[in-house]
Amino acid sequence: MTPINLLMHPLNLTEALDEAVCGGKAVQLGAAIRAGLPVPSGFVLTAPLVNAIAAQEAEPIDRAVQAFTQLQGAVAVRSSAVGEDSSQASFAGQHLTCLNICSPSGLIEAVQQVWQSGQSAAAQSYRQRLGITQVPEVAVVVQRFIPATQSGVLFTRNPISGKDERVIEASWGLGEAIVSGFVTPDCYRLQRQGQVIEQTPGVKDIAIVPIAEGQTQQVAVEPHRVRALCLEDWHLEQLNCLATLCEQHFQQPLDLEWCFEGSTLYLLQCRAITRIASHPV
Repeated sequence: MTPINLLMHPLNLTEALDEAVCGGKAVQLGAAIRAGLPVPSGFVLTAPLVNAIAAQEAEPIDRAVQAFTQLQGAVAVRSSAVGEDSSQASFAGQHLTCLNICSPSGLIEAVQQVWQSGQSAAAQSYRQRLGITQVPEVAVVVQRFIPATQSGVLFTRNPISGKDERVIEASWGLGEAIVSGFVTPDCYRLQRQGQVIEQTPGVKDIAIVPIAEGQTQQVAVEPHRVRALCLEDWHLEQLNCLATLCEQHFQQPLDLEWCFEGSTLYLLQCRAITRIASHPV
């Protein structure tokens, strides 16, 4: 258990050990960082601390702002609700994510918005379907924002067929274009050893990109890139290597969110695949 005197202070992600107060997402990211995986640095605001910030208490807000200042740049603000990103529930798409937050006031507003999304009718309905009856407790992950050139998701095992192969979806810019359904992403299937089985271009006519004053905007993708594959062989090699490292550490099939900033690959989220075919076809 996290000591009581730490519950009302931001914790470095490497110190996120207790799902009951940090949520599953923060704990998974903390484990990934400790394993040496390429996760952007950041901190977690525990559920009690987020509750206090949502209630506009001055001292908790000051602590969050101080931790934000130490990151020295724009951040991404994501939910880490208790029970989120577990082996039974992902909550993917249920809670708000705020990207490219550049100011202390923007941080506090984002934290309050993420907390509110955890109380929404959609999130409550999802909990009810899973039989989760306790009051929503939402911790918040704050990480250095990565202005991605390509982003996507990677399943270390095919969740539809159950085959022992990698499935990658990718698009230009930030991954919210895929999550929000704005584009049809490129799709790749790789053997576990990295050989490409199939690569299918998508229709990526919109990209979500950061703007200088903070947050993001949609932009039109240049016509010649709309149906062009956004990942080259070297991207796929790095992604397959990351998938292998994650599986070796977590010892289960995983759903990864990732991005490239130029030639540098980052792991943004790491969760168990909650539904997978039981018999390969």
